[in-house]
Amino acid sequence: MAVVSLWLALGPLVVVAVVVLLAVPRTGRRGRPLLLGSRPPTRRTTLAAAAATGLVVGGLWVLPDGRLPVPPGGGAWVTPGYTGRPVSAQPLPPDDGDVPDPVVVPTVSDLPGPLGLSVEVDSAWFGAEHCGALLPDSHGRLAALCTSRSGARLKVIDPRTLRPVATQELPEACGEPGAPAPPVLDAAGNLLVATGDRRLLQVATADAADDPALVTEAVVDLAPVVPAGDCVVAVVLDGAERAWFATAAGLVGVVAGDADPVVVDLGEPVGQPLAADRDGVYVTTVEAVHRVVTRAGAPLVGWRTAYETGSGVKRGQRDAGSGSGAVLVDSDAGPLLAFTDNANPRMHVVVLRAGDGEQVCRTQVFEDDASATEAALVPVEGGVVVTNGHGWTGLSSGVLGRRPSGGLARVEADCRTAWTSPEVAPTSGATLSRATGLLYAWTKRRSWLGADAWYLTALDARTGRTAWSARGGTGPWADSDGAPVTLGPGGAAFVGTRAGLVRVVDGTRGLRD
Repeated sequence: MAVVSLWLALGPLVVVAVVVLLAVPRTGRRGRPLLLGSRPPTRRTTLAAAAATGLVVGGLWVLPDGRLPVPPGGGAWVTPGYTGRPVSAQPLPPDDGDVPDPVVVPTVSDLPGPLGLSVEVDSAWFGAEHCGALLPDSHGRLAALCTSRSGARLKVIDPRTLRPVATQELPEACGEPGAPAPPVLDAAGNLLVATGDRRLLQVATADAADDPALVTEAVVDLAPVVPAGDCVVAVVLDGAERAWFATAAGLVGVVAGDADPVVVDLGEPVGQPLAADRDGVYVTTVEAVHRVVTRAGAPLVGWRTAYETGSGVKRGQRDAGSGSGAVLVDSDAGPLLAFTDNANPRMHVVVLRAGDGEQVCRTQVFEDDASATEAALVPVEGGVVVTNGHGWTGLSSGVLGRRPSGGLARVEADCRTAWTSPEVAPTSGATLSRATGLLYAWTKRRSWLGADAWYLTALDARTGRTAWSARGGTGPWADSDGAPVTLGPGGAAFVGTRAGLVRVVDGTRGLRD
């Protein structure tokens, strides 16, 4: 019990110290009785301890989702719970209108996030499920796509208790396990979800009495146009509420109303989200950015612009090719596109004209041989914020308080770097609240004492200055595993981690708004 208490307070170096203490003969003879008891464990006591451990672990596994908080990972005394100071909201002005409002940008929200005042952090343990895609629905709740080795499930989650109030099983995902296309919300507040059996589902998150439920309203069969073995990796709605989808093999399709789906084959693998406007979509493949529009109801390629793909997969990426998909950026010269390439020794932020795909400019970001990203860019006032994830290859990259070099940078539409930040958000990028003028990122702090601590960090979108950070969890299971920060009801920020959900909210506001 003493070792467990020290581990919770000081972190994993306590375990390392105990192992060393027991391994050294002189100290081991003296320390073993203190740590393990004066008598060696018998077979009966060993079996009893194993059975008790199994019962505890099994009980945690079968308890209803969200009944317990995420277990701490150690290091509460050696990592700060909060740094910085509260700020006042500084809303960003609305866009000029060249980028249409009906098109949702996943990394930008009009909802407020926490301002750092008397911050409260809550969590819910979801076991082996990772709820990596969260969306605030139109009923003041959260919709979530959660995955595990056993498959995928849709959930409606109460934002106050963090417990699911409705659940629907989905067909087994195709392609990479646990990585289905994130759902999107349509104008009616329904979820558009791609399934592993090549279907698009329109799912309502409430029943006729407005009680939480998951009700499939419509189904589109994609099997006639998507061959077996291919996977839908991205879904988006354009300004005309047409549903677009892209597959891993490079098929891009559109569904308009009750019409059958129609596709065009780009012939290049796709692994990035789609960007949409009123007339169509922009598709980032492993080789180029494509403009795809509709003519007589069928999709066709308007233009194609190749980019520098570099030499192989960088540390911090799963695949070769681009680092981030193209996003629309408003500017005085009209709508632009921005994305990151895979160039060596440093990646570029590349800006194109949305109308014809011509390159406007490009600029290098971060350091030589230390720049890579898979996180989505964040459009901010005619520029974008890019997050550096180079060096993050999974849980092993962060054990014992380590972290990669990281950093964030804001690049304007003329490719001028407005600011840089040393904050490290290695897996999930950032999310902008236009209501507060803050960027929210799930960051990792270096600890020389070996504690793995993760924080919700708020940065001023105009200056890049860090406003405050609140510790959201400790241990390897506090990693978001690519899940972005989601802003939801009551000015709260939500993050899906490897072990459950974390909510950060201003204490004076709670979830009363």
